[in-house]
Amino acid sequence: MFAERRTRLMEALGEGAAIFAAAHEVRRNGDVDFEFRQDSTFLYLTGFEEPDAIAVLRPGHDEPFVLFVSPHDPEMAVWVGPRAGVEGAVEQFGADAAYPIEQFEELLPDLLKDADAVHVALGADDRVDRAVSSMVERRRDGSQRGPAPIARLLDPTPAVDGLRLIKTEAEITALQQAIDVTGAGLRAAWKALRPGMREYEVQAVLEAEYRRSGSPRNGFPSIVASGPMSCTLHYTSNRRVIEDGDLLLLDTGAEWDYYSADVTRTAPANGRFTPEQRAVYDIVLEAQRRGIEATAPGVPFHDVHQASLRVLVEGLIDLEILTGDVDAAIEEQTYRPYYMHSTSHWLGLDVHDVGPYRSGETSTPLAPGMVLTVEPGLYLAAETPGIPEPLRGIGIRIEDDVLVTPDGRRNLSGGIPSAPDELEALVRE
Repeated sequence: MFAERRTRLMEALGEGAAIFAAAHEVRRNGDVDFEFRQDSTFLYLTGFEEPDAIAVLRPGHDEPFVLFVSPHDPEMAVWVGPRAGVEGAVEQFGADAAYPIEQFEELLPDLLKDADAVHVALGADDRVDRAVSSMVERRRDGSQRGPAPIARLLDPTPAVDGLRLIKTEAEITALQQAIDVTGAGLRAAWKALRPGMREYEVQAVLEAEYRRSGSPRNGFPSIVASGPMSCTLHYTSNRRVIEDGDLLLLDTGAEWDYYSADVTRTAPANGRFTPEQRAVYDIVLEAQRRGIEATAPGVPFHDVHQASLRVLVEGLIDLEILTGDVDAAIEEQTYRPYYMHSTSHWLGLDVHDVGPYRSGETSTPLAPGMVLTVEPGLYLAAETPGIPEPLRGIGIRIEDDVLVTPDGRRNLSGGIPSAPDELEALVRE
């Protein structure tokens, strides 16, 4: 699978060589590092999960895939576990050749002596930047007697993003597993939910189910936002006491084989929506339904947003928060205090996955294999002017993960309850 991806990438890039760097371990505090997670693109192309590695791709060479890695150190292995090392890079990860990472700057000029174009994301890795800059300088200064100068330095990121944007069956399977685990976590959280709990207690139930189901980590920090905090889009302190009558917004995603789910549900903490909460919920749910229905091959990416947005604006007028004409409200963006984000983003190895949303003024057409979220919301924060008293503090978002198929769409997270009656029943269970 990884070899096929490298082949497809080099075909897309054309002539020349390409260099990609792994992620690094990052100090958290004292002598403790943050939990390591591999750079998504490096993992996508190599499958290699260790830090401080570099891949060099040289299509047409006898050794087209070269890895530079940290050697296995028996003494360090006692503390942090074994490394694949140079031998493992070849035997386990399919490298045609492998060297210690310390030799990268020394060996790179010889590896790329026949390349007149180098595809590299300058600024992404200091070691790569130094090596490439040195090599370009030496090739330029020695061009009379040695290899010709490097003619072009090109960024491979758009080509990689284009590949990552279209998911294979294996990737869709991993995403579906991440979503299914997320659904199990949400169900466990709803059944545990009671007024008087703190948000982090619900988070503990949610994420315990992730770990129990085999997900090694979250795709992103869980948002567990109750009451007025549901109007804060990226709220993550998760410390508030959940009160009777509160809504609880859970925006969360387990990770599986590095692929992240991203699902949001909003449920009443006591198992009963108030009439006002239900009125807002029904608007958001209908907006989401319209957005999902708009998702199909050939449809411009931003049309999904427009389909959801129209329903939200109609609802804001029905709630007497906005006045006047729907088209005028959309044109003048008078809805922005209550709905300030887009309806969709790509989903994959990153929760906000790679790939362009537009090219110039043209919205990216949806194509089979793309996976996007559909997540409209309404946020009626108490401090925002113009909101009737009974609606103040209500924040609702509903989010599903949708695969574009040749004949339309498949809601990968559609099995996770979002109907209000179902949510009420799960919380009361």
